[in-house]
Amino acid sequence: MGRPVVTNFYDPTGTRFGFPTYPYRMAPSGLATLRQLRAAGLRPGGHDPVAQIFWRRGKRVAYLYRLDLAKPKRTATPAQREAIGKALRARRTCAVCGLVRPYYIPHRYGCCLDCHGGH
Repeated sequence: MGRPVVTNFYDPTGTRFGFPTYPYRMAPSGLATLRQLRAAGLRPGGHDPVAQIFWRRGKRVAYLYRLDLAKPKRTATPAQREAIGKALRARRTCAVCGLVRPYYIPHRYGCCLDCHGGH
């Protein structure tokens, strides 16, 4: 015999929680969480959530978005990808020796670990 369904968080009209609320795995079809949208290659498209899911005795919440209003995920342009690459490279470049390291330079030192160890 399975676990009993907890319906403490079943409030589809939003009268109790001020927002339509459903227990875990009981949301109506046509709604998806951000993680589910991302997995499907979608994004909310500027729309606010329309409902929420509570689980773990109300300690966890996930907002639900309408699938019919979701838009495809945006992809970075070649110029944006190039700028991101430069920014990430700058985070690996030591300010003291100028070498590009295979790790991000720690902010607390401001230089690579070799240069920090030499001081």
